[in-house]
Amino acid sequence: MSANGCAGAAGGPGQHTREHRSVLAEVEKRTLIAIARRLPRRVTPDHLTATGALAMAGTGAAFAAASVMPWALLLVPPTLALNWFGDSLDGTLARVRDIQRPRYGYYLDHVVDVANATLLFTGLALSGLASPWIAGALLVGYLLLAAESFLAAHSLGVFRISFGGFGPTELRILLAIGALVALVKPVVSPFGLGDVLLFDAGGAIGATGMFGAFILNAARNAAALYRAEPLPDSR
Repeated sequence: MSANGCAGAAGGPGQHTREHRSVLAEVEKRTLIAIARRLPRRVTPDHLTATGALAMAGTGAAFAAASVMPWALLLVPPTLALNWFGDSLDGTLARVRDIQRPRYGYYLDHVVDVANATLLFTGLALSGLASPWIAGALLVGYLLLAAESFLAAHSLGVFRISFGGFGPTELRILLAIGALVALVKPVVSPFGLGDVLLFDAGGAIGATGMFGAFILNAARNAAALYRAEPLPDSR
């Protein structure tokens, strides 16, 4: 994700190559470009960034409200869809119109992403659909991955948006499906091992995947930088 057009050449904050290899990446790219070309001129990347942020706040609120009003989970898919529209389209619109602001876009995009994740997982922790420690593990895993990606973008000039074929769009889809399933079946019994909350089971898998991706990428990028900057010959 690149709000306000933060993609560019390697060399500093906002000056990097975006690497997006998720399952839906190509279809999503074509769709976003088509939408961006048809948006009214009065709609700006900042408007879209704000729309995405407000929508994610709505998703977090819907999860939190589900503890007393289970039907609030019906609001999760549409608010996630609106978040996708704003959060994914802001950078595309800037690039289509050639109005990129690399440093501003890079900073704003990632500040909003961190705030959005905090709102989302706080709402999940309050929902009664997941244990607070699972929601906390998901937030920590996200923040670790985000921090590693930001550092890699600055140090290597490559900003990776997806991991193992999953990117923000695929995760939104899984979260929306999970919310609808939890509306009718909040408790599951995986492998017949006993009843657990649906989002505890899914969250444990998701957190494990994020921690694993963090370790793998940190090791890979550290090795690449070690090779790029070898120790001076001590002879």
